[in-house]
Amino acid sequence: MKLLIQGNNIAVTESIHDYVESKLEKATKHFQTLATKVDVHLSVANNARVNSTHKAEVTVYANGTVIRAQEGSENLYASIDLVSDKIARQLRKYKEKKFGKKTHIQDKTAELLPPEPIPENLIGDRAPELPAEVVRMKYFAMPPMAIDEALEQLQLVDHDFYMFLNKESNEINVIYTRNHGGFGVIQPREAKE
Repeated sequence: MKLLIQGNNIAVTESIHDYVESKLEKATKHFQTLATKVDVHLSVANNARVNSTHKAEVTVYANGTVIRAQEGSENLYASIDLVSDKIARQLRKYKEKKFGKKTHIQDKTAELLPPEPIPENLIGDRAPELPAEVVRMKYFAMPPMAIDEALEQLQLVDHDFYMFLNKESNEINVIYTRNHGGFGVIQPREAKE
């Protein structure tokens, strides 16, 4: 398992590195066959109005699935303890869902689409312009999945929403956690003129 530790507004000392490594080894020891890479991002907010100034974020890449947890507190070591416990729970939950049910095994099938030629003039008669300031761009694989599979992914990534390719409609959908409990799905609809 590959471990990468980064710091934002904090120097990752040898003692911090060793502490993170020992905590995550303990949290992932039963999942060594699943986890291929673990990214750890430690940060300190220099703002007196923020209570949880020390944050620890862990992302585990497990067999093509991303499992993420984030915790914050007033102490960096406490944040590392909290996030390692949380990631261990999420890995256990993932393993139980993925490998605990052996009642039916589905064969994975893939459909290869023929490559389409790319037109030479992609912008047409529009003038090229730079977009507004982009803070961060992320790219990720988006295999088709059912809504219940997307819900499982949402619970693993520790975010409020998860974008996915709906295998029934072949459209991009977003599943999100509702403020008053439960989940919602955002689906595209043709605009009425």
